[in-house]
Amino acid sequence: MNIDWLAFVVVAIATLVSALIVVGSYGLGVRLLAVAADAAGARQRVVRSSAYACFGVCAAAVLFGIYLIIPAFHS
Repeated sequence: MNIDWLAFVVVAIATLVSALIVVGSYGLGVRLLAVAADAAGARQRVVRSSAYACFGVCAAAVLFGIYLIIPAFHS
């Protein structure tokens, strides 16, 4: 039994980076929503839009991961 250690390291790094992107964008989105609740006027709209953009990045990363996992989507 041989283990391709380079492939293992690549998968580990990709997993770490993806987890950081998903968790970081979700956390930033939650924080921006909290800031938007205290803001007023045009600033509130900008901050809330930024929060929704962060949630969109998080959702896109999750959907891309599902696309990669399920072979019926890309065969």
